[in-house]
Amino acid sequence: MTGPMRIMAVRHGQSEANLAYQRAAGTPLVYERGDHEVALTDLGRRQAAAFGSLLAALPAGEAPELVWCSPYLRARDTWAVAQHSWGGPELPVTVDERLRDREWGSLGPYNHAAIERHFPEEAARHRAEGEYGYRPPGGESFGDVAERLRHFTADLHEAAAGRRVLIVAHDAVVLVLRHVLARTPDADLPALARHTPIRNASVSTWHARDGHLHLTTFNSVSHLDGLSS
Repeated sequence: MTGPMRIMAVRHGQSEANLAYQRAAGTPLVYERGDHEVALTDLGRRQAAAFGSLLAALPAGEAPELVWCSPYLRARDTWAVAQHSWGGPELPVTVDERLRDREWGSLGPYNHAAIERHFPEEAARHRAEGEYGYRPPGGESFGDVAERLRHFTADLHEAAAGRRVLIVAHDAVVLVLRHVLARTPDADLPALARHTPIRNASVSTWHARDGHLHLTTFNSVSHLDGLSS
């Protein structure tokens, strides 16, 4: 067979920025730390450890053999903690820029409430152009993320043929990966983005069958039962 026989994608554990935005809720917030250097919270590290325990509990022949990871700190640390918790073999890790989070350009430090307050024209353009098409100044639309993930999955098809792959990345990556692997129309992505928030440390899995990758688990957090802040 060609292409990966199994892909498991996990979003990073809770990050310091996730927590800051959660606490701010509808209050304007400017988070100054660069997106690439945002660290995990204590809860995020415990979530990553719980994911490692999930890997340890997998039946023989289902554990990942190769890892592809976002270059961002919170993703790399999620895998480092999970690897230690798992206690399995040291796996080859490829850090790939195409697995970075969706880029918001000059609007990156601002939450939605702050964008509404400080950049009302951008907030209005976002609403008018929709989630898939809107590209922040210097940033990316969901369509842009889909395009880089199409290139990534094409390369993965060759690099991981017949192997079990783990991808450690971000909510936008997991969401758009589902879209790309399913080869659904681009017009379907905005509704998916609105109604399917990807949880921290959630797991999504695809298995190869009949020459195609089929989604078998999406956005699962059952391994996080009992964890609290």
